[in-house]
Order: sequence, then structure tokens, then C-alpha cells
Amino acid sequence: QVQLVESGGGLVQAGGSLRLSCVASGRTLRNYAVGWFRQAPGREREFVAGISRSGTRINYADSVKGRFSISRDNAKITVALQMNSLKTEDTAVYYCAAQVTYSDYASTAGDLYDNWGQGTQVTVSS
Repeated sequence: QVQLVESGGGLVQAGGSLRLSCVASGRTLRNYAVGWFRQAPGREREFVAGISRSGTRINYADSVKGRFSISRDNAKITVALQMNSLKTEDTAVYYCAAQVTYSDYASTAGDLYDNWGQGTQVTVSS
């Protein structure tokens, strides 16, 4: 198993930016697809962005397309989520998750991920 730790959350005004990081320990993320998910109070967890094990296949939720960008470093240890033009509706706890996979695809289904971080709070004020 791989341990995941998120950081970079905080309070930001609408229109601002934050960069979240997901750092792996125990092993690299080389064989893992990684996804970012979020959960707002009273709402179900939702997919935000995913990056395949090679880093060449990326997908985003429609609500964040054009504003968020996911990336992973060459050492396959860190996955980042750059969030620009933040909106109040982006307020949530953000989680990174990793799924060992032999396919070069990051699923949008949270149930397929078996490694989760503890989450980092993102609050966007108006």
C-alpha cells in the first residue's frame, strides 16, 4: 500500500488560486493512476481530476475544466492540482486517491481507488 498526504489547502477569495499537492510515501506512484476528489458538506464525494500512470491521459470534471490542472512529477512521487479562478462552489475537502492499474487510465469512480489521503480543506470566500 502507498500512503498519501495532501497539502496546500486554505482560505482564498473567489477568483484566486491554490495549488494542492499529494505526496506518496512507502512507494512511488509509478504504477498508480491518481485522482483528486472532493466532498462538500451535505454532498456526495465527486471526482475532480485524474491522471494516468504515464501522465499522458488526463480527465477533468466538467465543472473544473479550463480552471484546474493536474500534473505528476517525473519521479512519480507527487501529484499536484493547480486550481485557478476558484469559485465559492469549489469549497470542499479535497482528497487524492491512488489506484494500482495496468491500464493507462484514471477512473472517475472513487470506489475503484483503494489508497486515500486524509484530505485538505479548501474554502473559497465571496
